[in-house]
Amino acid sequence: MATPIFKASVPHSNPLLHSLLPLLWTGTVNSVPKKNNLLLLPLRASSELNSLRSRSLWDLNSGYVLMKRINGICRSEVSLCVGSHLIPHPNKVEKGGEDAFFTSSYSGGVLAIADGVSGWAEEDVDPALFSRELIANASGFVPDEEVNYDPQVLIRKAHAATSSIGSATVIVAMLERNGTLKIANVGDCGLKLIREGQIIFSTTPQEHYFDCPYQLSSETVGQTYLDAMVSSLEAIEGDIIVMGSDGLFDNVFDHEIVSTIGQHRNVSDAAKVLANLARVHSLDSSYDSPYALEARSKGIEPPWWKKIIGMQLTGGKLDDITVIVAQIVSSL
Repeated sequence: MATPIFKASVPHSNPLLHSLLPLLWTGTVNSVPKKNNLLLLPLRASSELNSLRSRSLWDLNSGYVLMKRINGICRSEVSLCVGSHLIPHPNKVEKGGEDAFFTSSYSGGVLAIADGVSGWAEEDVDPALFSRELIANASGFVPDEEVNYDPQVLIRKAHAATSSIGSATVIVAMLERNGTLKIANVGDCGLKLIREGQIIFSTTPQEHYFDCPYQLSSETVGQTYLDAMVSSLEAIEGDIIVMGSDGLFDNVFDHEIVSTIGQHRNVSDAAKVLANLARVHSLDSSYDSPYALEARSKGIEPPWWKKIIGMQLTGGKLDDITVIVAQIVSSL
């Protein structure tokens, strides 16, 4: 995400990082104006905590499966089957981009993405450092008693523990074994829940103005965990979670996401296909992307050379692309 540094009136983005996994990068030069805000680099924090799963699902003496009663209905406990894929911005492939993420099998499962604000590069600061440390801290705090499996508190503790200079947008989703999905996000990383081929829930991006999202920051003028948009919903077996940095949602429409999920039941394959689709769109200067549509709706003008020949603003958005696809499955 290319986003301006928030100073006094400009927001910052803070990314966190845990264990890093290899990243692929993808970029495109397009005619849509790029964000001047700070970016997060695409790094996967795959510090999956190998914490012991609760064994309350089984009666160890009888060997029978126990069910939890929720709202009068007996339901088996659930967890996440996760696939992920990251493609760095074409110009940031060598350093892996500025996004960071982790997935964890703790409890029902935890997913998190931080998108570093690229604007910090203009201050001679590596935008990836903040997002990576943020994600690393978040991953480490997952089992913390004070966090109490609350994504907003997790963001608070991870942010407070991050000492790197910079900023990042961030989203955290935590699934309880009873199917409750708790989400907290600051900025424009997003999540969609798909059930039976329909998107039944989407997070809403938070921004100060076009291309300048809310961000956690090392500076006092940034946002905090109190600014997070918090959601809680009941997920059921078979539901699909699609989480991504803005590099996904700025380049891929909802109907394309639903179609891709319908065609690829393997979560790893689905994540890779969605990331590659976003990359292809981001490189297409004639593609009328979600980003281009929003830019026009906000009155953003096309480049002068397009304007004089009567062309409108079009094109994908070159960016780091992080995609996590997770299916709700029975823990049995």
